[in-house]
Formats: sequence, structure tokens, C-alpha cells
Amino acid sequence: MLKTSHASHASTTASAYRKTVLPNGIRVVTETIPYVRSVSLGVWANVGSRDENEKQNGITHFLEHMVFKGTKNRSVRNIAQSLESLGGYLNAFTTKEQTCFYARVLDLHVGEAMDVLADLVQNATFKKEELEREKLVVIEELKNAEDDPEDIIHDYFEKALFPQHSLGFPIIGTEENLRRFKREDLFSHVKRHYHASRIVVAAAGNINHDQLVRLVETHLKGLPTNGYSYKRIPGPTSVEHNTHAEYPRPIKQAHVCLGTVAYSIRHRDRYPLMVMNALLGEGMSSRLYQNIREKYGFAYSVYSYTNLLSDTGLFGAYIATDQKNINNSIELIQKELDRLKTKPVPRAELERTKSQIKGVLMLGLENMSGRMMRLGSSELYFESFTSLDSILRKVDAVTPEAIQRVAADLFKEEKFSTVIIRPS
Repeated sequence: MLKTSHASHASTTASAYRKTVLPNGIRVVTETIPYVRSVSLGVWANVGSRDENEKQNGITHFLEHMVFKGTKNRSVRNIAQSLESLGGYLNAFTTKEQTCFYARVLDLHVGEAMDVLADLVQNATFKKEELEREKLVVIEELKNAEDDPEDIIHDYFEKALFPQHSLGFPIIGTEENLRRFKREDLFSHVKRHYHASRIVVAAAGNINHDQLVRLVETHLKGLPTNGYSYKRIPGPTSVEHNTHAEYPRPIKQAHVCLGTVAYSIRHRDRYPLMVMNALLGEGMSSRLYQNIREKYGFAYSVYSYTNLLSDTGLFGAYIATDQKNINNSIELIQKELDRLKTKPVPRAELERTKSQIKGVLMLGLENMSGRMMRLGSSELYFESFTSLDSILRKVDAVTPEAIQRVAADLFKEEKFSTVIIRPS
């Protein structure tokens, strides 16, 4: 028996949200926007790099690559041409907790998109010759990341924050692991994680919900309904002590990342954290940018960021600077963090930051892929849809006192980790 729910969010999004749970456990969520001609469609699996052990690290991302290398029904070329020949787009990504295979097509080609995505998820063949070839491709991707200090430092930072947990693993894995993976490893990973109760199909655009439900029932009926009993190892919610790690590289500029374990995506203070982070380090008007770049000229790139996961999260601040300015830059960042703890944010600055956040959220609604991403991740994290109106109200409700409380809770220097990639 199908379970279907409806919600309308016409005031801000001019859209209609619907959700259906199929008898086998697959969840179908849609946001219909009737005034566009495109649809963004994603098949989400609730599996990411945190669901690996040390020897498996990288297999979730590698599997994401390998499904495009042939299925029982399509060759590599057939997959590449399947939607491009219709003017569409096909891709995938892997995160710490999720994998998504997605397409963007004209509304009249939703059936073809669902057929291709279902084929990738259910029928990948993992042929040995393709496997060996794609290993080389991903190893080159890994080398490319290692050659980019601004990219790889975030992997090093996560390793410093979560040294004893799979959240500290790089999503891409290691060269040693990649060279070792076999077909049987990929089939075993699919069997373990790709079953109906862990799959969400999300679509945004000019989509007919009932039509999509029928397509999912037809094309994803091969997914097993029973998988391994699996439960994630809880992530750390705090840091016991600070850590410091340095990596010498033959580069001209130093790269610094410092921060700490923060809140989960379900935490009651996630909105004060969002506002505080924007105020501190998002955009040219942020405190870090104005102080460190504009006032002192120590950096071209400086920002802060958060990554909120199902049961934990992190806060980080990043700067690229001359080696002689490393200590001064860290000191300036710490001063800004301390200021958030000791002095309430002025109302005018707070309102300006809220307007910035709301503008970014509203502009994101013009992108169907962005809407689909929000739909799919929201269903996996909350099993529901949070309307934009509700998010805007929660952003508006953030007070200077809430920001100060969050800063005092998180910004304890003795619990900060610092990672530096230093010119050798």
C-alpha cells in the first residue's frame, strides 16, 4: 500500500511538495514547479565514505565511477549518449554520508532519465578491463587533489578532527586501496548498501508526481527489499584536546585550516551556527575577509565554513598566506572568534547577514538541481521536507545572544585542531 503526503508552499516557492513511500520502502519525493520545462531527477543512496572501514576506504566513490562503465543493458558509450543526445545531463557524486546519481532533462524525457538512472543503480557489470582502467582515472583524480593544497587541506583537517573514526577518511580513498579493489568488492558493497529502504528518488521541476511513482515502481523493482542489518558507528560530538599537524610541500604559499567538531544537522542551534558562519567568513563583507584581507593584506583567500552531518559536524576557517604571516593570520582568526564570544553582534550587522543568507537561499530556488539536492538530502536526514518559508523564519529568529552562546560553546582554543601545509 502506497503512503502519500502532500504539502503546498506557494507563498515563496510557487511549488507543490509530495511524498510517496512505496511498499518496498523506496521513498519518492517531488517538488513540482509548473512554470519550467526541465526536471532534475536524482536517485539517492544512504551510503557514503563514513560507511567504510580502513581497507574499504574509497570504495563508495569508486563504485560511483564504475556504474558509468557499463551495465547489462548499456555500454560506456550508450550511457554517455543516453541523455546527452536528448540535450540532458547525467552525473553523480559521493559525500561522507550519501551517494547521488542524477540527471537533468526536459520534462518530456523524464521516463528516459529514470530508465538510465535505474539501470546504473541496479545493473552495473563492473567488467574487469573497465575496472582496471578506471582505477587509473581515479588515481589521477587523487593526484590532482594532492597537487592542490587548498583542496587537500580539508581532507587533512577532517583526519585531524576525527582520527579514530571513518569520518576522517578521505572520500576518494587511498591509492593503495584503489589498486586493490576487485569486482567482488564492488558487488559486495552494492549488496550491503543498495536496498530499497535506503533509496530516495527526488525530482524537482515540471514533474508529475504520480507519473514518477509509476516509473519508480517499474524501473526500480529489482532492488532488494532486505539488506544487511547495518548501523553507523556514531560520530564524535566533541574534541577532547587540540591537535596540530604540518605537511611540507614544494609550494610558494602556506595553507592553514583550523577549527573544531561542531553540531549535527538536526541540532537546535544549527541556525545560529549558520548565521554566525556567514557573518564570520562567507563573502567579501565577512569579518575575516574585511580584517585579514582588506585591512592587513595577509591573504587572497580566507573564509570559514561548516559541514553538518547526521550526528556530528565541523566548523573550519581557512586561509592561504605567505609563510611569514602564518602565526599572525592564526592570531587574527582567533581574535575574531573571541570577539564573537565576548561581544554581541550589532543588530545592523546581524540583519545584513540574515538578508545575505535569505538572498542566497531564494536565488538557489531558480536552479532545479539545487531544489532536487535539497529535497533528497532533506528526506535522508529528516524524513520530511522543510519549506523555505520555515527556514527563513528560523534564520530571522536568530538573536545576538544565540550567536554568542554558540560561539562560547564551540570556540574553545584548547579544543581546536590546526593543520598547515607549509612551503618546504
